[in-house]
Amino acid sequence: MTYERLVEIIAAQLNLDSSKVKEEANLKDLGADSLDVFQIMITLEEELGIEVSPAKAEKIRTVGQLWKLTQELDAGRQ
Repeated sequence: MTYERLVEIIAAQLNLDSSKVKEEANLKDLGADSLDVFQIMITLEEELGIEVSPAKAEKIRTVGQLWKLTQELDAGRQ
């Protein structure tokens, strides 16, 4: 998965222009509630064939943290 694809997923879920989704942006500041974060995680799991534990998902606050987690989990399945 590319960073651009992650931005597309977040922007689509939050109904935002992708230019507003920056690595340092806090997901809540972008308008994400817990259901939005859950939906983003489900999409990532489906696209990458990974499983994000609830404990790890709860720690995600920024787009950058989500990107790092995605990279770690994607690398772990290969």
